[in-house]
Amino acid sequence: MPKGPDPAIVNDLLQRRAFGQALAMANNWTDAAPRSHAAWFAAARANFGLGRLRTADDAIDRAMRLGAAGHEAQLMRAVIDHRLGRSAAAIDRLRTLVTKRAPNATDAAMALAEVLHRANRRDELDALVAAGGAWLDDPRAAIFIARVTARSDRAGTIDRLESIARGDGPALVRRIAGFDAVRLLDADAQYRRAFELATHLHATTGQPFDADGLLADAHAQLALVERGARWFEPRAAPVSGVALVVGMPRSGTTLLEQMLDRHPAIGGIGEYDGINTMGTELVAQGTWPAQLGMLDRAAAGRLQADYLAGAAVTRRADARWSFDKSLLTWRWLPGVAAVLPGAVCLRIERDARDTAISMFLSNFHPQSFGWTRSLDSIRRVIAAERTLAPRAMQALGIPHEDLRYEELVERPREHMERVLARMGLPMDEATLAPEANSRTVLTLSHEQVRRSINRGSIGRWRNYEWAFDSAWHGA
Repeated sequence: MPKGPDPAIVNDLLQRRAFGQALAMANNWTDAAPRSHAAWFAAARANFGLGRLRTADDAIDRAMRLGAAGHEAQLMRAVIDHRLGRSAAAIDRLRTLVTKRAPNATDAAMALAEVLHRANRRDELDALVAAGGAWLDDPRAAIFIARVTARSDRAGTIDRLESIARGDGPALVRRIAGFDAVRLLDADAQYRRAFELATHLHATTGQPFDADGLLADAHAQLALVERGARWFEPRAAPVSGVALVVGMPRSGTTLLEQMLDRHPAIGGIGEYDGINTMGTELVAQGTWPAQLGMLDRAAAGRLQADYLAGAAVTRRADARWSFDKSLLTWRWLPGVAAVLPGAVCLRIERDARDTAISMFLSNFHPQSFGWTRSLDSIRRVIAAERTLAPRAMQALGIPHEDLRYEELVERPREHMERVLARMGLPMDEATLAPEANSRTVLTLSHEQVRRSINRGSIGRWRNYEWAFDSAWHGA
């Protein structure tokens, strides 16, 4: 049997958040010791750290089947359940850890507070904070205390959150607290203060991001698309029952998902990482994007099978269609055409300035969405998507529908009928009441989608008109 890596080295890499290196070693470890629950637990942690939720889900399942039953495994299982939309299971497991005062009870209480917040279970969050406990002494708890006190002492809460954001605490705590304050300030029409705080947060808690590299890849795809003909044929069998969003963050993607998820035949699967995983694999194989015609058909079949298996994990059991709200699909459209031929793309677009200010004032992942740290880089990425995506879908023969957010909220029935017709499904009245959807929403729009369809965010950029320079004219 091959000798696996030193577990201490793997754990050290995980502690240092070197998830890529840790994953490579964890995979070697599971190959060498496939019955080791410690190896699979390490693989779960590494995959989770890289955002590969479905792979992490499988790994933690294997770890627990092989005997990993300790408090750390229970916490990881609960956190993954939460991220995959299984709120009830996550809450039950986390409450047990807190009640039993497990060694990681503080971390479990933090996770429980976050799940209750995202699941809109406000009374239970209030009760958790009111019950007190040692977990409230942790610096992270200030965020959840503020989410409770904001309803009774809004001004004081904003001041406390901003103080945390401008303090010297852990960057993650400062970032979350700060963007919570930004949201409250924006809602209270304190626009200058909101913008200045967001600018500070991007500068002090953001991470370097290669926006030029992202744009260069988009331009390389565009050069292929503009030749006027597809440069490859599909490399796998056609799929059915797969729909994907194409569009920018904060452009109405969550509203669209919540509407479609209300249809009895459609199951929303959130921001599934399957398309991005597929794309990075195509890059690793050296076929992206110009050599997709050389992609081995067996390899394409495996990529397709992996995508479909992952999508099935969170799709409702009674749904025939999955709706994938990944915000990165626009970057991988040739991969969709090669590996998932027959998938339907629903492209949604919103006023560029509304989209931009909403992104800038929001807490996107500072690494994977690092380009949201400035209005200039946001403008450049929006322009790239708007140039590439329509041409790519047309040239690649991807079945698709185009939607405009402003028109969707004005005439929701008309657009739902058109989208559902593209999917071969009948209209269902439930899709017009997305606020009745009880599924947990993990995106930044989790509070807005609890409201009925409305025009409230249209023209939001005008509150920040002074922030947009001449480069935005005609955007």
